[in-house]
Amino acid sequence: MLFLYSIVLPLYALLLRLVAPFVPKAAQWVQGRRNLLPHIQEALRHETAPLAWFHCASLGEFEQGRPLMEAYVARHPGHKIVLTFFSPSGYEVRKNWPGAAYVFYLPLDTAEHARTFLDAVHPTLAVFVKYEFWYYFLTELRRRGIPAICVSAIFRPEQAFFQPWGGFFRRILSRFTHIFTQNQASVDLLRRAGIAHASVAGDTRFDTVVRTASAPPRALPLVDAFTDDWAPVFIIGSSWPEDMPALTPLLHQYADQLRFIVAPHEISETNLRLVEHALPGRVVRYSQATGATVAESRVLLMDNVGLLSQLYRFGHYAYIGGAFGKGLHNTLEAAAFGLPLFFGPTYYKFQEAQDLVELGCAFPISSADELLTAFGPLYHREEARLTVQDLSLDYVHDHSGATGKIMSWLDSEVVG
Repeated sequence: MLFLYSIVLPLYALLLRLVAPFVPKAAQWVQGRRNLLPHIQEALRHETAPLAWFHCASLGEFEQGRPLMEAYVARHPGHKIVLTFFSPSGYEVRKNWPGAAYVFYLPLDTAEHARTFLDAVHPTLAVFVKYEFWYYFLTELRRRGIPAICVSAIFRPEQAFFQPWGGFFRRILSRFTHIFTQNQASVDLLRRAGIAHASVAGDTRFDTVVRTASAPPRALPLVDAFTDDWAPVFIIGSSWPEDMPALTPLLHQYADQLRFIVAPHEISETNLRLVEHALPGRVVRYSQATGATVAESRVLLMDNVGLLSQLYRFGHYAYIGGAFGKGLHNTLEAAAFGLPLFFGPTYYKFQEAQDLVELGCAFPISSADELLTAFGPLYHREEARLTVQDLSLDYVHDHSGATGKIMSWLDSEVVG
């Protein structure tokens, strides 16, 4: 299996190079790794501070790891963070994040790359967020005696680690010093597979969203003007084209009663026009809006990035996109403001989404009719919406604290 693993990764890199001229993300992945290791060596050549290495696959994992990185630097101000990403969608957005002293792409996982990277970084600690399991990097970390932990992990029985033929993948997990999971079910799975160095800490994203919801709000005068008439606001966050057939009838039926703020996951011209065509003449783009034009519109279309987590404070309800396609996007940002949530049918991989559905705070739907049916009672009965609000806020606050648990372990077992 190791032989196959060592062949598949270079073939994957070759495939990305072949499609790079036609696929922008593949081009970013390839370009970002050109002369990567010499760049890392040069960047770190004169660094003398202790370095903690945090690795995230993409932007979602960064948001999970962010509270831990910030807590680590606050607790150890003489240390610095080296942050790596596998995906361009993480690196390109966060390459200038001030919380990290250095931000790089992750070199391809080979034995030589792992040795060269660790020779350059000399980390005192390595933290992998949620789903990143790289054999050679973890093996070399263990060989050097460098503590390596995985945080906010969640495991399911169908994964390769828990299959009769999954010995190689279980060996990867055995390289970690400790694995912090989101739930007890994951710990039970690991222990049945012979992985004993695991415990429940929870999901660090809860700490992020609690802090965002309680922080002083960012000034957004255009959004203030849009919501100035006190009409209920329905936030549509991280929508994909696949979500629009379910959303369009709601937009039409409630156009005169609600105001909608739509933040597509990708702000391509095609996606923006898809929203504009759903409610012609009543949509204004954020970049083109004025105080006067937003007041006359019923849909504020966000054609920028980075504001979504701030927009939920204006909302009364939220639809979270992605679950009609590859998978649901972040529900916790909206839940932290107590919004009743709606999303498509593909949500089973997300513990918090399952929890919110069981609590009656979130409503999975498979069609436009189901969305209208689920939304109606919450819109027409304010007490029902306020009940959801209270349950959602309690859930988010009750599940915060994962960062503190992990930091306590690090202080006692590693840094201390």
